[in-house]
Amino acid sequence: MKEAKFLKITYLLAFGFLLLSCNEEQQRIRQSFNEDWKFSKGETGTESQLSFDDSGWRKLDLPHDWAIEGPFDSNFDTRVGGLPTYGTAWYRKTFKIDAAQKGNSVSIEFDGVMNNAEVYLNGKKVGERPFGYIGFEVDLTPYIKFGEENVVAVRVDPKELSARWYPGAGIYRNTWLEIKNPVHIAHWGTYITTPEINQQKAKVSIETTLQNKHNLKGKFSLQTILVDATGNEVASGKKNIEFKGGNSLVLQELNILSPVFWEMDNPHLYTAKSILYKGASIIDNYESTFGVRTIEYTQENGFQLNGEQVRFQGVCMHHDLGPLGAAVNYRGTQRQLEIMKSMGVNAIRTSHNPPSPEQLEICDKMGILVQVEAFDEWTIAKVENGYIKFWDKWHETDLRDMIKRDRNHPSVIMWSIGNEVPEQRKSKGGEIAQYLTDICHDEDPTRPVTAGFNDYPQCVENGLAEAIDLVGLNYKPTQYDNILKNNPDYIVYGSETSSCVSSRGVYHLPVENYDRHESLQLTSYDIISPPWAYPPDFEIYAQETMTHSLGEFIWTGFDYLGEPTPFNGRDNETHGKWGVDYPSRSSYFGAVDLAGLPKDRYYFYQSRWTEEPMVHILPHWNWKDSKHKTIPVYCYTNGDEAELFLNGKSLGRKKMGEDKTTIPAEFIWWKKPQTTWDSPYRLNWNVKYQPGELKVVAYKNGKVHAEKIINTAGEAAKIELVADRKEIAADGSDLSFITVSITDARGILCPNADNLVNFEVEGGGEIEAVGNGNAATTESFQAHHRKAFSGKCVLIVKSKKGEAGEINIIAKSKGLATKDIVIKSLDSLVE
Repeated sequence: MKEAKFLKITYLLAFGFLLLSCNEEQQRIRQSFNEDWKFSKGETGTESQLSFDDSGWRKLDLPHDWAIEGPFDSNFDTRVGGLPTYGTAWYRKTFKIDAAQKGNSVSIEFDGVMNNAEVYLNGKKVGERPFGYIGFEVDLTPYIKFGEENVVAVRVDPKELSARWYPGAGIYRNTWLEIKNPVHIAHWGTYITTPEINQQKAKVSIETTLQNKHNLKGKFSLQTILVDATGNEVASGKKNIEFKGGNSLVLQELNILSPVFWEMDNPHLYTAKSILYKGASIIDNYESTFGVRTIEYTQENGFQLNGEQVRFQGVCMHHDLGPLGAAVNYRGTQRQLEIMKSMGVNAIRTSHNPPSPEQLEICDKMGILVQVEAFDEWTIAKVENGYIKFWDKWHETDLRDMIKRDRNHPSVIMWSIGNEVPEQRKSKGGEIAQYLTDICHDEDPTRPVTAGFNDYPQCVENGLAEAIDLVGLNYKPTQYDNILKNNPDYIVYGSETSSCVSSRGVYHLPVENYDRHESLQLTSYDIISPPWAYPPDFEIYAQETMTHSLGEFIWTGFDYLGEPTPFNGRDNETHGKWGVDYPSRSSYFGAVDLAGLPKDRYYFYQSRWTEEPMVHILPHWNWKDSKHKTIPVYCYTNGDEAELFLNGKSLGRKKMGEDKTTIPAEFIWWKKPQTTWDSPYRLNWNVKYQPGELKVVAYKNGKVHAEKIINTAGEAAKIELVADRKEIAADGSDLSFITVSITDARGILCPNADNLVNFEVEGGGEIEAVGNGNAATTESFQAHHRKAFSGKCVLIVKSKKGEAGEINIIAKSKGLATKDIVIKSLDSLVE
């Protein structure tokens, strides 16, 4: 699943060098360029030179994020997670290419470098890219020494506060080496659309850009073969091309009979195999996946996929992988999306930047819709070293490249040109928005353009909303009807909603609204939000009572590193250090915590967004030492009603939508402020505490729908380990996430446990990271131990490349029974 898909790869690894041989007629050779790099922070000014002595540098494989290695420091800004995300560093790699390849084109593709990257080959600068979120290709051909040692050196110079969140640092996405015939299919060189679709036939239009590096003349031909998900050929066509010097754009149309549509519950993918011939010889191969599907947006029917209305049950997602940092990992990304889908999510917004190629590949396979977002800044700064630094020179290139890279993905259903840009309040904001929209339409006229606006009515008055196709509104649920009344042609949706904040497993009594808490934790009763935002109930209400909305994207699906709102205060005495909020260093916004463990809010959304029977109650049931004798119990369910039992005694049956729960939160209405709201989406019992069993039974149509039991735990006695996958690939990058729970002797979770757990891993695996979801700790993610938080933590185990066999995982904690589990690392893993 992570292997390059291009054909006839021939290579030999020896003496630490990459040796590549070729066929008589050069076909494309594409392979990972991730292994055997050397890394060092700081610079002397001579690192790019071939003769530079890097023997003392650290050896590593890519992707790599040096910032996640830490250490945390109060001198680093809280908005970027209190980690070293800035400074100069170098990466170097030595490689050889066979002399027989001379005359061919050699390039490196970087999926993303964070940021201000400069690329050198044998001391000569061959490329640069300041924006860290978009991939780029660097042509090495002019300076390659065929048959000799070559050194590629990458200088990375990220600045402090280049973003309002944790950006990571270094070559944090995958790299690829390609050797191609001088006449070849260009980088991101295919554009596939399906202009006509019905049950009988899908017309597939393929635009292929051919690059002619040497301005050669002659006759060539391009064959395109379409295959379905099982590998069967479904269509084929060949077109002759006569080069007269320069590049060429080839247009082809093929028909798929009885096409299988790409749908969310059946995300069928086709592959276009592009084969370039010179005479009878194949000189290039290129593959592109795509889907057959239609998308349509109307005010009356919202968003339609293949003619069926779909309301966005979406989440905003930053790009980091929690304890893994920003370094791309296929399984880490896949796990995040699996957890989101289990919550009922059907769409993600890649806030506020282009995603990794892996994320879109997985969304294609899982049937998750995607809004791809380009920028957080235009011409006005939000942070001192943000995208404004690159705007003038790079914004058009970055935007066009993002669309070229991603436009074949069926999961992508809209482009976003920006988020909460200050230009909403400037007279030329509409002009810039129109300019960016035109670029998007030029590169891809099949998808609409959107943006996330938080300033209303300024975004309308200044023409930004008029310039785009879909009007995204951030935190404006009370304004939807008013906006549509005044702008009846708009198609609107909640591009960023709720911003509820909470800490997993933490419950503060009494249940009340507050701005901050001295513990640096936030109650998981799901009622706390910043001044501009609100608990999740109200946006759900706005969406369910307003038919003319496409849906919502909540802020956020997962917690993310940096931006620990509301604990980001500073004072003059600390001169910009963390000060009063030390050590809070990551967000509280997620429905799932930083380690991937669901918070209570996860179940709230599951109760509104899924049909599989579920019921959830909170809080935990360990209140012996609390001064509060009556405990508010909340229930989330997709049933019709629920009944609560304490030690077998019924405490009453309540109906969803009728027995409402008063939420003590500040709701800002357009008519008058309110400090409470009666939610129809949660049930509430105020229970006089008695230790024992708290049980909830949900009913639907009068029958038992689902039930859940929580028990009062005794003293911590043992450790439980649960692996999300018991078999992983022995490829050196696959992961197993081990959930570690502290329980009593009966196996009941101890919800307040914070025991320190030490880990040992033996066999074909190693510890990649640890975490526990606590947003207010500076414990290292790269350690062999972790304290539990609210009774749990997570161990992330990575396979060792080529070492198939058993991986024995041992967890120890003082005073607790030791626990071990075994997972397997396999040479061949079938999904």
